[in-house]
Amino acid sequence: MRDPRVEKLASVLVHYSTHIEPGDKVFIRGMPAAEPLLLAVYEKVLQAGGHPQLIVGLPGADEALFRLASDEQLEFIPPAFQLFIETYDASIAIRSDTNTRALSAIDPARQAQRSRAMMPVMRTYMRRGASKELKWVGTQYPTDAYAQEADMSLREYEDFVYAACYCDQDDPIACWQEMHERQQRLVDWLKGKHGVRVIGPNADVTLSIDGRTFINSDGHNNMPSGEIFTGPVEDSVEGWVRFTYPAITDGREVEGVELWFEGGKVVKATAKKGQEFLLQMLDTDAGSRYLGEFAVGTNDGIQRFTKNILFDEKIGGSFHMAVGASYPETGGQNESAIHWDMICDMRDGGEIYVDDELFYRSGEFMI
Repeated sequence: MRDPRVEKLASVLVHYSTHIEPGDKVFIRGMPAAEPLLLAVYEKVLQAGGHPQLIVGLPGADEALFRLASDEQLEFIPPAFQLFIETYDASIAIRSDTNTRALSAIDPARQAQRSRAMMPVMRTYMRRGASKELKWVGTQYPTDAYAQEADMSLREYEDFVYAACYCDQDDPIACWQEMHERQQRLVDWLKGKHGVRVIGPNADVTLSIDGRTFINSDGHNNMPSGEIFTGPVEDSVEGWVRFTYPAITDGREVEGVELWFEGGKVVKATAKKGQEFLLQMLDTDAGSRYLGEFAVGTNDGIQRFTKNILFDEKIGGSFHMAVGASYPETGGQNESAIHWDMICDMRDGGEIYVDDELFYRSGEFMI
């Protein structure tokens, strides 16, 4: 018998996050471990009148690509995948890794090469998402691998995931609608503002948001969600940040990241663990040393770090920055093959000022 929380999550993804309508072509992708959720989503897309295309990958395939592919193969973009991104109406991606460190032995230069090759597809994905041509959402199905990363049992981790998605509630969609309203008040207040300063034990950084738009991330693109974010003016960032949580991407964990900015660019970067990988990623391309995102996490249902960016960047009482690509809907113009989120806890007295007015202190909004 299928976990009723899986049914609720599938309903949220299809009826709230992507609003599947009759005739919509829907690209559903994931790994075999997520079979219960993949099947539930497939069924609900059919019931909504959509045309689902289910693509299920295999564990180890990415590692094999990086290990065995020639340069030509590594840079090849499958036409079918490009077709999905360019022509489908919706994308529902479900992560369900069974080994979160499968790419740990891969040369970071190979990963960067692959990211650069995929950049045109990523650009199309972000452009269509920003214009609402493509309705997209990414989520995660709980596996033993994720539970181990989070230092939880699988049962405990399942409870964590479904609670973060409000799927332990009678009406999860109503809960997400309430979050939308709470965050919209903040986004409305931020309209027309010009400058931001983040100051505290782990940061002293300024950036311009002049002409930029804050987005209410309310479960339509990430599930779970709970953040407000924008793309800072690219050359405006000045100062220093120490990220209090490990920065994780592509199966790599980098601890104790500190970044120094001048004229918007990362001019110095250090890490207690993984510094070589950090520097290689920052040198991916011309845009990878500039910020593509500044955000504040608002999901108070997520209070612990689980080494999973889908959840961790939403931690209530934190802010995060991403080096690399901007989301076009924010007005951000930075282009890069990477988008790497890094998180800093603010519950230790950290403050955010907007146009010299106190906006946030120790994890609480002050307006």
